[in-house]
Amino acid sequence: MDHSSQLFALFLLLLPFTPLSESNQYCEAPSGYVGEIGYGVSGSKILIKGGTVVNAHHQEIADVYVEDGIIAAVQPNIKVGDDVTVVDATGKFVMPGGIDPHTHLAMEFMGTETIDDFFSGQAAALAGGTTMHIDFVIPVGGSLSAGFEAYEKKAKNACMDYGFHMAITKWDEVVSREMEIMVKEKGINSFKFFMAYKGSLMINDDLLLEGFKKCKSLGALAMVHAENGDAVFEGQKRMIELGITGPEGHALSRPPVLEGEATARAIRLADFMNTPLYVVHVMSIDAMEEIARARKSGQKVVGEPVVSGLVLDESAHWNPDFNIASRYVMSPPIRAAGHGKALQAALSTGVLQLVGTDHCVFNSTQKAFGINDFRKIPNGVNGVWPNISHRLCPIDKHRVGAILVGSDADIIILNPNSSFEISASSHHSRTDTNVYEGRRGKGKVEVTIAGGKIVWQNDELKVTPGIGRYVEMPPFNYLFSGIDKADAKHLSSLRAP
Repeated sequence: MDHSSQLFALFLLLLPFTPLSESNQYCEAPSGYVGEIGYGVSGSKILIKGGTVVNAHHQEIADVYVEDGIIAAVQPNIKVGDDVTVVDATGKFVMPGGIDPHTHLAMEFMGTETIDDFFSGQAAALAGGTTMHIDFVIPVGGSLSAGFEAYEKKAKNACMDYGFHMAITKWDEVVSREMEIMVKEKGINSFKFFMAYKGSLMINDDLLLEGFKKCKSLGALAMVHAENGDAVFEGQKRMIELGITGPEGHALSRPPVLEGEATARAIRLADFMNTPLYVVHVMSIDAMEEIARARKSGQKVVGEPVVSGLVLDESAHWNPDFNIASRYVMSPPIRAAGHGKALQAALSTGVLQLVGTDHCVFNSTQKAFGINDFRKIPNGVNGVWPNISHRLCPIDKHRVGAILVGSDADIIILNPNSSFEISASSHHSRTDTNVYEGRRGKGKVEVTIAGGKIVWQNDELKVTPGIGRYVEMPPFNYLFSGIDKADAKHLSSLRAP
Protein backbone atom coordinates (compact mmCIF):
# COMPACT_ATOMS: atom_id res chain seq x y z
CA MET A 1 0.00 0.00 0.00
CA ASP A 2 1.43 3.42 -0.88
CA HIS A 3 1.72 5.89 1.97
CA SER A 4 -0.98 8.25 0.72
CA SER A 5 -3.44 5.36 0.67
CA GLN A 6 -2.55 4.44 4.25
CA LEU A 7 -3.04 8.04 5.30
CA PHE A 8 -6.44 8.22 3.65
CA ALA A 9 -7.59 4.90 5.08
CA LEU A 10 -6.56 5.87 8.59
CA PHE A 11 -8.07 9.34 8.23
CA LEU A 12 -11.43 7.87 7.29
CA LEU A 13 -11.19 5.36 10.10
CA LEU A 14 -11.00 8.27 12.54
CA LEU A 15 -14.31 9.62 11.26
CA PRO A 16 -17.46 8.10 12.76
CA PHE A 17 -18.52 7.38 9.18
CA THR A 18 -17.96 8.90 5.79
CA PRO A 19 -20.37 10.08 3.18
CA LEU A 20 -24.09 10.10 3.30
CA SER A 21 -26.56 12.16 1.36
CA GLU A 22 -29.66 13.77 2.76
CA SER A 23 -31.56 12.90 -0.40
CA ASN A 24 -33.97 10.02 -0.58
CA GLN A 25 -32.84 8.61 -3.91
CA TYR A 26 -33.46 4.97 -4.68
CA CYS A 27 -30.98 3.32 -7.01
CA GLU A 28 -33.03 2.19 -9.95
CA ALA A 29 -31.66 2.52 -13.46
CA PRO A 30 -32.11 4.67 -15.38
CA SER A 31 -34.95 6.88 -14.09
CA GLY A 32 -34.04 9.44 -11.44
CA TYR A 33 -30.55 10.03 -12.83
CA VAL A 34 -29.35 12.96 -14.87
CA GLY A 35 -26.69 13.14 -17.50
CA GLU A 36 -25.72 11.61 -20.78
CA ILE A 37 -23.95 8.33 -21.44
CA GLY A 38 -20.55 8.68 -19.81
CA TYR A 39 -19.35 9.41 -16.31
CA GLY A 40 -21.42 12.56 -15.97
CA VAL A 41 -22.75 15.74 -17.44
CA SER A 42 -19.67 17.81 -16.65
CA GLY A 43 -17.08 18.61 -19.24
CA SER A 44 -13.62 17.08 -19.36
CA LYS A 45 -11.98 20.07 -17.65
CA ILE A 46 -12.46 20.68 -13.93
CA LEU A 47 -10.79 23.05 -11.48
CA ILE A 48 -11.10 22.18 -7.78
CA LYS A 49 -10.37 25.48 -6.09
CA GLY A 50 -8.97 26.32 -2.68
CA GLY A 51 -9.25 22.95 -0.91
CA THR A 52 -6.83 21.24 1.45
CA VAL A 53 -5.13 18.64 -0.69
CA VAL A 54 -4.33 15.56 1.41
CA ASN A 55 -1.33 13.39 0.46
CA ALA A 56 1.21 11.22 2.25
CA HIS A 57 2.95 13.09 5.08
CA HIS A 58 1.77 16.36 3.62
CA GLN A 59 -1.27 18.51 3.10
CA GLU A 60 -1.50 21.90 1.47
CA ILE A 61 -4.06 24.39 0.34
CA ALA A 62 -3.98 24.26 -3.44
CA ASP A 63 -6.05 24.13 -6.59
CA VAL A 64 -6.34 20.88 -8.54
CA TYR A 65 -6.81 21.04 -12.30
CA VAL A 66 -8.22 18.00 -14.12
CA GLU A 67 -8.20 17.48 -17.86
CA ASP A 68 -9.18 14.40 -19.87
CA GLY A 69 -9.43 12.22 -16.77
CA ILE A 70 -5.95 13.03 -15.45
CA ILE A 71 -4.72 15.44 -12.78
CA ALA A 72 -2.81 18.01 -14.82
CA ALA A 73 -1.76 20.49 -12.11
CA VAL A 74 -1.71 20.86 -8.32
CA GLN A 75 -0.68 24.36 -7.18
CA PRO A 76 -2.13 27.56 -5.73
CA ASN A 77 -4.08 30.04 -7.82
CA ILE A 78 -4.47 28.15 -11.10
CA LYS A 79 -6.06 30.30 -13.82
CA VAL A 80 -8.49 28.68 -16.25
CA GLY A 81 -10.74 29.64 -19.13
CA ASP A 82 -14.51 29.79 -19.32
CA ASP A 83 -14.73 26.22 -20.64
CA VAL A 84 -13.63 24.79 -17.27
CA THR A 85 -16.06 23.65 -14.58
CA VAL A 86 -14.99 25.24 -11.28
CA VAL A 87 -15.75 23.53 -7.95
CA ASP A 88 -15.19 25.53 -4.76
CA ALA A 89 -13.47 23.37 -2.12
CA THR A 90 -12.62 26.12 0.37
CA GLY A 91 -12.49 24.69 3.90
CA LYS A 92 -12.77 21.13 2.62
CA PHE A 93 -10.44 18.18 2.04
CA VAL A 94 -9.50 17.09 -1.48
CA MET A 95 -8.57 13.41 -1.31
CA PRO A 96 -8.20 10.30 -3.50
CA GLY A 97 -11.37 8.34 -4.26
CA GLY A 98 -11.77 5.12 -2.32
CA ILE A 99 -11.17 1.58 -3.55
CA ASP A 100 -13.31 -1.07 -1.89
CA PRO A 101 -11.52 -4.44 -2.02
CA HIS A 102 -14.46 -6.61 -1.00
CA THR A 103 -18.01 -6.54 -2.40
CA HIS A 104 -20.67 -9.02 -3.52
CA LEU A 105 -23.03 -7.53 -6.11
CA ALA A 106 -25.67 -9.66 -7.84
CA MET A 107 -24.28 -12.71 -6.02
CA GLU A 108 -26.37 -15.89 -6.00
CA PHE A 109 -26.12 -17.31 -2.49
CA MET A 110 -28.18 -19.38 -0.06
CA GLY A 111 -31.07 -19.80 -2.48
CA THR A 112 -31.41 -16.13 -3.42
CA GLU A 113 -29.42 -13.23 -4.88
CA THR A 114 -28.02 -10.11 -3.26
CA ILE A 115 -30.42 -7.22 -3.74
CA ASP A 116 -27.84 -4.74 -5.07
CA ASP A 117 -26.70 -5.27 -8.65
CA PHE A 118 -23.72 -3.67 -10.39
CA PHE A 119 -25.60 -0.43 -10.98
CA SER A 120 -27.35 0.15 -7.66
CA GLY A 121 -24.38 -0.97 -5.57
CA GLN A 122 -21.92 1.09 -7.58
CA ALA A 123 -24.15 4.17 -7.60
CA ALA A 124 -24.34 4.00 -3.82
CA ALA A 125 -20.57 3.59 -3.66
CA LEU A 126 -19.99 6.67 -5.82
CA ALA A 127 -22.29 8.69 -3.58
CA GLY A 128 -20.07 7.55 -0.73
CA GLY A 129 -16.78 8.55 -2.35
CA THR A 130 -15.67 5.13 -3.61
CA THR A 131 -14.49 5.21 -7.22
CA MET A 132 -13.48 1.56 -7.72
CA HIS A 133 -14.36 -1.78 -6.16
CA ILE A 134 -13.31 -5.41 -6.49
CA ASP A 135 -16.11 -7.98 -6.62
CA PHE A 136 -15.94 -11.77 -6.32
CA VAL A 137 -16.73 -14.01 -9.29
CA ILE A 138 -18.41 -17.21 -8.09
CA PRO A 139 -17.85 -20.22 -10.43
CA VAL A 140 -20.88 -21.81 -12.08
CA GLY A 141 -20.88 -25.53 -11.36
CA GLY A 142 -17.24 -25.18 -10.39
CA SER A 143 -16.36 -23.70 -13.80
CA LEU A 144 -14.29 -20.52 -13.67
CA SER A 145 -14.96 -19.68 -17.31
CA ALA A 146 -18.72 -20.02 -16.89
CA GLY A 147 -18.53 -17.91 -13.74
CA PHE A 148 -16.53 -15.19 -15.47
CA GLU A 149 -18.99 -15.07 -18.37
CA ALA A 150 -21.90 -14.82 -15.94
CA TYR A 151 -20.29 -11.89 -14.11
CA GLU A 152 -19.43 -10.15 -17.37
CA LYS A 153 -23.18 -10.13 -18.05
CA LYS A 154 -23.99 -9.01 -14.50
CA ALA A 155 -21.57 -6.08 -14.89
CA LYS A 156 -23.00 -4.78 -18.18
CA ASN A 157 -24.96 -2.15 -16.23
CA ALA A 158 -21.87 -1.01 -14.25
CA CYS A 159 -21.39 2.73 -13.75
CA MET A 160 -17.89 2.86 -12.20
CA ASP A 161 -14.51 1.14 -12.35
CA TYR A 162 -14.44 -2.42 -11.06
CA GLY A 163 -12.21 -5.48 -10.97
CA PHE A 164 -12.67 -9.12 -10.09
CA HIS A 165 -11.35 -11.63 -7.59
CA MET A 166 -12.41 -15.21 -8.28
CA ALA A 167 -13.50 -18.00 -5.95
CA ILE A 168 -12.29 -21.60 -6.30
CA THR A 169 -14.92 -24.14 -5.21
CA LYS A 170 -13.56 -27.43 -6.57
CA TRP A 171 -10.31 -28.81 -7.95
CA ASP A 172 -9.34 -30.73 -11.07
CA GLU A 173 -7.11 -30.23 -14.11
CA VAL A 174 -9.78 -28.17 -15.84
CA VAL A 175 -9.90 -25.69 -12.95
CA SER A 176 -6.10 -25.57 -12.90
CA ARG A 177 -6.00 -24.66 -16.61
CA GLU A 178 -8.82 -22.15 -16.18
CA MET A 179 -6.86 -20.37 -13.45
CA GLU A 180 -4.10 -19.78 -16.00
CA ILE A 181 -6.59 -18.34 -18.47
CA MET A 182 -8.08 -16.06 -15.80
CA VAL A 183 -4.65 -14.67 -14.90
CA LYS A 184 -3.11 -14.44 -18.37
CA GLU A 185 -6.15 -13.39 -20.40
CA LYS A 186 -8.88 -12.06 -18.09
CA GLY A 187 -7.03 -9.73 -15.74
CA ILE A 188 -7.67 -11.61 -12.49
CA ASN A 189 -4.78 -11.84 -10.03
CA SER A 190 -6.44 -13.16 -6.87
CA PHE A 191 -8.34 -16.33 -5.97
CA LYS A 192 -10.50 -16.90 -2.89
CA PHE A 193 -10.85 -20.17 -1.01
CA PHE A 194 -13.78 -20.66 1.36
CA MET A 195 -12.88 -22.64 4.48
CA ALA A 196 -16.54 -22.36 5.59
CA TYR A 197 -20.05 -23.01 4.17
CA LYS A 198 -19.88 -26.79 4.31
CA GLY A 199 -21.84 -28.43 1.54
CA SER A 200 -21.66 -25.45 -0.81
CA LEU A 201 -18.57 -23.29 -1.17
CA MET A 202 -16.27 -24.94 1.38
CA ILE A 203 -13.03 -26.61 0.28
CA ASN A 204 -10.75 -28.99 2.22
CA ASP A 205 -7.03 -28.73 3.00
CA ASP A 206 -6.08 -30.87 0.00
CA LEU A 207 -7.73 -28.41 -2.37
CA LEU A 208 -6.31 -25.49 -0.40
CA LEU A 209 -2.76 -26.79 -0.90
CA GLU A 210 -3.31 -27.41 -4.62
CA GLY A 211 -4.81 -23.94 -4.98
CA PHE A 212 -1.98 -22.26 -3.07
CA LYS A 213 0.56 -24.03 -5.25
CA LYS A 214 -1.17 -22.91 -8.44
CA CYS A 215 -1.56 -19.34 -7.19
CA LYS A 216 2.15 -19.20 -6.46
CA SER A 217 3.11 -20.43 -9.93
CA LEU A 218 0.84 -17.85 -11.57
CA GLY A 219 1.81 -14.94 -9.35
CA ALA A 220 -1.78 -14.71 -8.11
CA LEU A 221 -2.72 -13.81 -4.56
CA ALA A 222 -4.40 -16.55 -2.51
CA MET A 223 -7.30 -15.32 -0.35
CA VAL A 224 -9.19 -17.18 2.36
CA HIS A 225 -12.50 -16.92 4.19
CA ALA A 226 -11.10 -18.34 7.41
CA GLU A 227 -13.55 -20.31 9.55
CA ASN A 228 -13.44 -24.02 10.40
CA GLY A 229 -16.45 -25.12 8.37
CA ASP A 230 -16.64 -28.61 9.89
CA ALA A 231 -16.68 -27.19 13.41
CA VAL A 232 -19.22 -24.53 12.42
CA PHE A 233 -21.48 -27.31 11.10
CA GLU A 234 -21.16 -29.07 14.45
CA GLY A 235 -21.86 -25.81 16.28
CA GLN A 236 -25.01 -25.27 14.25
CA LYS A 237 -26.28 -28.74 15.08
CA ARG A 238 -25.56 -28.09 18.74
CA MET A 239 -27.61 -24.86 18.72
CA ILE A 240 -30.58 -26.54 17.03
CA GLU A 241 -30.48 -29.39 19.54
CA LEU A 242 -30.60 -26.81 22.32
CA GLY A 243 -33.65 -25.21 20.71
CA ILE A 244 -31.79 -22.03 19.73
CA THR A 245 -33.16 -21.19 16.28
CA GLY A 246 -33.02 -17.36 16.22
CA PRO A 247 -30.25 -15.11 14.85
CA GLU A 248 -28.32 -15.40 18.11
CA GLY A 249 -27.71 -19.04 17.18
CA HIS A 250 -25.65 -17.84 14.23
CA ALA A 251 -23.15 -16.01 16.43
CA LEU A 252 -23.10 -18.77 19.06
CA SER A 253 -22.47 -21.53 16.52
CA ARG A 254 -19.30 -20.02 15.06
CA PRO A 255 -17.28 -18.45 17.91
CA PRO A 256 -13.99 -16.58 17.46
CA VAL A 257 -11.91 -19.68 18.22
CA LEU A 258 -13.08 -21.23 14.94
CA GLU A 259 -12.00 -18.15 13.02
CA GLY A 260 -8.67 -18.15 14.81
CA GLU A 261 -8.08 -21.85 14.10
CA ALA A 262 -8.79 -21.52 10.38
CA THR A 263 -6.70 -18.37 10.09
CA ALA A 264 -3.77 -20.12 11.76
CA ARG A 265 -4.17 -23.16 9.53
CA ALA A 266 -4.32 -21.12 6.33
CA ILE A 267 -1.29 -19.08 7.40
CA ARG A 268 0.74 -22.19 8.16
CA LEU A 269 -0.20 -23.89 4.89
CA ALA A 270 0.68 -20.73 2.96
CA ASP A 271 4.00 -20.66 4.81
CA PHE A 272 4.56 -24.32 3.89
CA MET A 273 3.94 -23.45 0.22
CA ASN A 274 5.86 -20.16 0.55
CA THR A 275 3.14 -18.07 -1.09
CA PRO A 276 1.56 -14.77 0.03
CA LEU A 277 -1.85 -14.91 1.74
CA TYR A 278 -4.73 -12.47 2.08
CA VAL A 279 -7.22 -13.09 4.91
CA VAL A 280 -10.57 -11.47 4.14
CA HIS A 281 -13.02 -10.00 6.67
CA VAL A 282 -10.92 -10.43 9.82
CA MET A 283 -13.57 -10.18 12.55
CA SER A 284 -11.90 -11.31 15.77
CA ILE A 285 -8.94 -10.79 18.05
CA ASP A 286 -8.22 -14.50 17.59
CA ALA A 287 -7.68 -14.14 13.84
CA MET A 288 -5.89 -10.81 14.15
CA GLU A 289 -3.35 -12.24 16.60
CA GLU A 290 -2.52 -15.08 14.21
CA ILE A 291 -1.90 -12.54 11.44
CA ALA A 292 0.23 -10.41 13.75
CA ARG A 293 2.32 -13.42 14.73
CA ALA A 294 2.90 -14.40 11.12
CA ARG A 295 3.81 -10.89 9.98
CA LYS A 296 6.22 -10.49 12.88
CA SER A 297 8.03 -13.61 11.71
CA GLY A 298 8.36 -12.13 8.23
CA GLN A 299 5.60 -14.04 6.48
CA LYS A 300 3.71 -12.17 3.76
CA VAL A 301 0.16 -12.07 5.10
CA VAL A 302 -2.39 -9.33 4.48
CA GLY A 303 -5.30 -8.87 6.89
CA GLU A 304 -8.54 -7.14 5.90
CA PRO A 305 -11.02 -6.03 8.57
CA VAL A 306 -14.42 -4.84 7.34
CA VAL A 307 -16.54 -1.90 8.41
CA SER A 308 -19.12 -3.92 10.35
CA GLY A 309 -16.45 -5.71 12.36
CA LEU A 310 -14.76 -2.43 13.24
CA VAL A 311 -17.77 -0.50 14.51
CA LEU A 312 -20.55 -2.93 15.51
CA ASP A 313 -20.90 -5.61 18.18
CA GLU A 314 -22.87 -8.83 18.42
CA SER A 315 -25.57 -7.61 20.82
CA ALA A 316 -28.01 -6.95 17.97
CA HIS A 317 -28.26 -10.70 17.32
CA TRP A 318 -30.30 -10.96 20.53
CA ASN A 319 -32.83 -8.27 19.57
CA PRO A 320 -36.31 -9.78 20.08
CA ASP A 321 -37.42 -8.34 16.73
CA PHE A 322 -36.29 -10.89 14.13
CA ASN A 323 -36.34 -8.27 11.38
CA ILE A 324 -33.74 -6.26 13.28
CA ALA A 325 -31.62 -9.14 14.55
CA SER A 326 -31.42 -10.97 11.21
CA ARG A 327 -30.04 -8.00 9.31
CA TYR A 328 -26.78 -8.35 11.28
CA VAL A 329 -26.19 -11.98 10.30
CA MET A 330 -22.95 -12.37 8.33
CA SER A 331 -19.96 -14.71 8.40
CA PRO A 332 -17.68 -14.65 10.25
CA PRO A 333 -20.13 -13.09 12.70
CA ILE A 334 -19.95 -9.62 14.16
CA ARG A 335 -18.18 -10.21 17.46
CA ALA A 336 -18.60 -9.19 21.11
CA ALA A 337 -17.70 -5.70 22.23
CA GLY A 338 -13.93 -5.32 22.40
CA HIS A 339 -13.03 -7.11 19.19
CA GLY A 340 -13.80 -4.04 17.07
CA LYS A 341 -11.58 -1.74 19.14
CA ALA A 342 -8.74 -4.27 18.94
CA LEU A 343 -9.12 -4.48 15.16
CA GLN A 344 -9.08 -0.68 14.90
CA ALA A 345 -5.86 -0.59 16.90
CA ALA A 346 -4.34 -3.32 14.71
CA LEU A 347 -5.26 -1.35 11.61
CA SER A 348 -3.75 1.87 12.93
CA THR A 349 -0.45 0.11 13.74
CA GLY A 350 -0.17 -1.79 10.46
CA VAL A 351 -0.91 -5.28 11.79
CA LEU A 352 -3.97 -5.16 9.51
CA GLN A 353 -3.47 -3.37 6.23
CA LEU A 354 -6.72 -2.17 4.64
CA VAL A 355 -10.48 -1.92 5.08
CA GLY A 356 -13.20 -3.49 2.95
CA THR A 357 -16.97 -3.35 3.26
CA ASP A 358 -18.03 -6.92 2.36
CA HIS A 359 -21.17 -5.29 0.99
CA CYS A 360 -23.47 -8.29 0.55
CA VAL A 361 -27.06 -7.23 1.11
CA PHE A 362 -30.37 -9.02 1.34
CA ASN A 363 -33.66 -7.30 2.11
CA SER A 364 -35.93 -8.14 5.05
CA THR A 365 -38.02 -10.53 2.95
CA GLN A 366 -34.92 -12.51 2.00
CA LYS A 367 -33.60 -12.51 5.57
CA ALA A 368 -36.98 -13.93 6.67
CA PHE A 369 -36.15 -17.19 4.88
CA GLY A 370 -34.53 -18.15 8.18
CA ILE A 371 -37.21 -16.96 10.58
CA ASN A 372 -37.47 -20.44 12.12
CA ASP A 373 -33.90 -21.55 11.51
CA PHE A 374 -30.89 -19.20 11.67
CA ARG A 375 -29.01 -21.50 9.26
CA LYS A 376 -31.30 -20.32 6.45
CA ILE A 377 -30.80 -16.58 6.99
CA PRO A 378 -28.83 -15.28 3.96
CA ASN A 379 -25.47 -14.06 5.26
CA GLY A 380 -24.43 -10.47 4.62
CA VAL A 381 -24.70 -6.82 5.65
CA ASN A 382 -24.57 -3.47 3.86
CA GLY A 383 -21.44 -1.37 3.67
CA VAL A 384 -20.66 0.53 0.47
CA TRP A 385 -22.48 3.59 1.83
CA PRO A 386 -21.51 4.83 4.36
CA ASN A 387 -18.04 3.50 3.87
CA ILE A 388 -14.61 3.74 5.50
CA SER A 389 -12.76 1.47 3.12
CA HIS A 390 -10.04 2.59 0.78
CA ARG A 391 -7.21 1.13 -1.16
CA LEU A 392 -6.63 -2.55 -1.86
CA CYS A 393 -2.90 -2.69 -1.37
CA PRO A 394 -2.05 -5.97 -3.16
CA ILE A 395 -4.12 -4.93 -6.20
CA ASP A 396 -2.43 -2.37 -8.43
CA LYS A 397 -4.54 0.24 -10.20
CA HIS A 398 -1.93 2.51 -11.68
CA ARG A 399 -1.64 6.18 -10.87
CA VAL A 400 -4.19 6.21 -8.06
CA GLY A 401 -3.91 6.84 -4.35
CA ALA A 402 -2.56 10.38 -4.48
CA ILE A 403 -3.55 13.85 -5.63
CA LEU A 404 -0.49 14.33 -7.84
CA VAL A 405 0.16 15.41 -11.41
CA GLY A 406 -0.29 12.43 -13.72
CA SER A 407 -2.62 10.54 -11.37
CA ASP A 408 -6.05 9.38 -12.46
CA ALA A 409 -8.69 11.96 -11.59
CA ASP A 410 -10.61 9.84 -9.06
CA ILE A 411 -11.12 12.44 -6.36
CA ILE A 412 -13.46 13.25 -3.49
CA ILE A 413 -14.18 16.54 -1.78
CA LEU A 414 -15.00 15.96 1.86
CA ASN A 415 -16.55 18.55 4.14
CA PRO A 416 -15.23 17.80 7.66
CA ASN A 417 -17.85 20.06 9.26
CA SER A 418 -20.91 18.53 7.63
CA SER A 419 -22.90 16.07 9.75
CA PHE A 420 -25.36 13.41 8.69
CA GLU A 421 -27.60 10.64 9.97
CA ILE A 422 -27.59 7.15 8.47
CA SER A 423 -30.93 5.80 7.33
CA ALA A 424 -32.20 3.10 4.99
CA SER A 425 -34.47 5.78 3.53
CA SER A 426 -31.49 7.66 2.08
CA HIS A 427 -28.66 5.18 1.55
CA HIS A 428 -29.08 4.55 -2.21
CA SER A 429 -28.84 0.77 -1.82
CA ARG A 430 -31.92 -1.24 -2.80
CA THR A 431 -32.12 -2.99 0.56
CA ASP A 432 -34.78 -1.79 2.99
CA THR A 433 -32.58 -2.03 6.08
CA ASN A 434 -29.25 -0.60 7.25
CA VAL A 435 -27.14 -2.04 10.06
CA TYR A 436 -25.96 1.49 10.95
CA GLU A 437 -29.51 2.91 11.11
CA GLY A 438 -29.81 6.07 13.22
CA ARG A 439 -26.10 6.61 13.74
CA ARG A 440 -24.81 10.12 13.26
CA GLY A 441 -21.45 11.13 11.90
CA LYS A 442 -19.39 14.13 10.92
CA GLY A 443 -17.56 14.45 7.64
CA LYS A 444 -19.44 14.04 4.38
CA VAL A 445 -18.34 13.54 0.80
CA GLU A 446 -19.96 16.39 -1.09
CA VAL A 447 -18.40 15.76 -4.51
CA THR A 448 -17.11 12.60 -6.17
CA ILE A 449 -15.09 12.83 -9.38
CA ALA A 450 -14.51 9.54 -11.21
CA GLY A 451 -12.62 9.25 -14.47
CA GLY A 452 -12.32 13.02 -14.54
CA LYS A 453 -16.09 13.62 -14.48
CA ILE A 454 -18.31 14.82 -11.65
CA VAL A 455 -20.59 11.92 -10.72
CA TRP A 456 -21.91 13.08 -7.32
CA GLN A 457 -22.67 16.68 -6.36
CA ASN A 458 -25.46 18.55 -4.59
CA ASP A 459 -26.88 15.23 -3.34
CA GLU A 460 -27.40 14.14 -6.93
CA LEU A 461 -25.95 11.19 -8.83
CA LYS A 462 -24.92 11.89 -12.42
CA VAL A 463 -24.35 8.44 -13.87
CA THR A 464 -26.00 6.04 -16.27
CA PRO A 465 -25.72 2.26 -16.40
CA GLY A 466 -23.28 0.63 -18.76
CA ILE A 467 -20.35 3.04 -18.65
CA GLY A 468 -18.32 1.26 -15.94
CA ARG A 469 -14.82 0.14 -16.89
CA TYR A 470 -13.42 -3.29 -16.09
CA VAL A 471 -9.90 -2.92 -14.70
CA GLU A 472 -7.54 -5.79 -15.46
CA MET A 473 -4.98 -6.46 -12.74
CA PRO A 474 -1.53 -7.93 -13.40
CA PRO A 475 0.00 -10.89 -11.54
CA PHE A 476 3.14 -10.89 -9.38
CA ASN A 477 2.35 -7.88 -7.22
CA TYR A 478 4.82 -6.59 -4.66
CA LEU A 479 4.04 -9.38 -2.19
CA PHE A 480 5.85 -11.82 -4.48
CA SER A 481 9.12 -9.94 -4.18
CA GLY A 482 11.75 -12.27 -2.69
CA ILE A 483 9.70 -15.47 -3.04
CA ASP A 484 12.24 -17.03 -5.45
CA LYS A 485 15.11 -16.29 -3.08
CA ALA A 486 13.24 -17.87 -0.19
CA ASP A 487 12.58 -20.99 -2.29
CA ALA A 488 16.25 -21.21 -3.27
CA LYS A 489 17.31 -20.82 0.35
CA HIS A 490 14.95 -23.60 1.38
CA LEU A 491 16.26 -25.95 -1.32
CA SER A 492 19.87 -25.27 -0.38
CA SER A 493 19.08 -26.10 3.25
CA LEU A 494 17.92 -29.62 2.42
CA ARG A 495 20.36 -32.39 3.39
CA ALA A 496 19.38 -35.24 1.13
CA PRO A 497 21.92 -38.03 0.73
